[in-house]
Formats: sequence, C-alpha cells, structure tokens
Amino acid sequence: MLNELLETYGLWAVFVVMLFKEMGIPLPLPADLIMLSVAAQTAQGRFPFALSFAVILVPMLIGGCVQFLFARGPGRRLVYRVGCWIGLTELRLNQMMSRVQRGGAAAVAIGLSTPGVRIATTPASGLANLAAMRYFPGLLLGSMIFLGWHFALGYAGGVAIQQLRISPPVLLAVVIVVLTFGLLVAAINRHRRQAQQGELPNRASYAEWANAACPVCAAAHLLQLQTHLQIP
Repeated sequence: MLNELLETYGLWAVFVVMLFKEMGIPLPLPADLIMLSVAAQTAQGRFPFALSFAVILVPMLIGGCVQFLFARGPGRRLVYRVGCWIGLTELRLNQMMSRVQRGGAAAVAIGLSTPGVRIATTPASGLANLAAMRYFPGLLLGSMIFLGWHFALGYAGGVAIQQLRISPPVLLAVVIVVLTFGLLVAAINRHRRQAQQGELPNRASYAEWANAACPVCAAAHLLQLQTHLQIP
C-alpha cells in the first residue's frame, strides 16, 4: 500500500498522510514505516535527501502545532473522551502532563523523541496549558531527533538493499516479519501495562502496534520490558 502511494503520488502522498497522522488522525499506516521507506528510497536515488527529509519534518511540525492548540483549547474534553481509543488514557495523559509541566521544552523534546511516549506528549502539553514558547522548541528538537534516527536507519537499509540487490518478494517478506514482530511486541507491552496499572484497555492496541511496528521502537519496547522483568 505504501509503495503504491509512493509510485502513484510520490512525496505528496507522504506529506498528506504524515500531516493527518501528526494531527492525531489514526490512519492505518505506521509513521515509522513511512519514514523508513522514504529514507530507503532516498538512499537509492529516487528522492533528493533534503526534500524527502523536509516532506516528513514539516507535517510533523504543523500537525504537532495543530494537535497542541486543539488540546489546549476547544478539544480538551474530546481528547479525554476519544483518547482512550488510541491508548491515551486519562492516567497516561495526566502523568505526561506532570512531566511537561516540570520539564518544559526539554521534557517535550525527550517525550517526542521517545518511542511509546511520543503519542501522549503533544496532547498532554496542550492539556497542561504549557506556554507556546516552551512547547514549540521542544516540538522542533524532538521531531528532528525522532525523524533523524528513523531516517538514518532507513537510509542505511536502502543502501544495503541496493548493494545486496534484494528482490521485491524478499523485501516484502521482511516487511511482513517486522509488522508481525510489532504486533507481538505490542501485545506484550500492553499486557505488561494492564498487569501493572490496568492502564490500557484492549481497544488501545492500534497505538501500541503503530509504535512497535518500527524495529527501533520495538527494540526500545523490549528493553523496557527486560528492565521491568529484570531479565539478564
């Protein structure tokens, strides 16, 4: 599906999809895989590096601003009411609100660059009535870091694919394995949270899967799980 969008509409499709996702609309395309795919194709010479990076970063910034202002103003009640359907429970939002109130721009930047925490950072910043001059620098820095490491990973993968001449069927199989692994990690992570706090209902699986669908994010989730269980 993602490759078809890129083939037909190019980077315009990436811009639109990322804009909707960063505004908080849960489209069934993980942002992580979009970033990795665009970076891989950039490495293979299909897109200019600066353009492809900007086409993802700009929607992240615009969407982050829209979501922040919405949660800070007319959407406060809606965020609490609808948030539980995408993993943003009241407990999770309140915990993140406390962090950004204490840490300001630094807490926003750390939250937006951390897998599993990113989804709650922007709405929590709005709900906390964080000053715009504290939120926007954190948004810029956190988005650049988050995009940067995904882009670096995807770019390296694109170079490897080009050098090794991996066939499309093999690449498709790798994608399927990554998505399956993401679902598994999401289920483990959700079960851990439910056992610990009763925080996430079963219907929140979409957000967990979206965060876990990327190898980087999945690895981070597994490290968190290992620390929690104290696995050597």
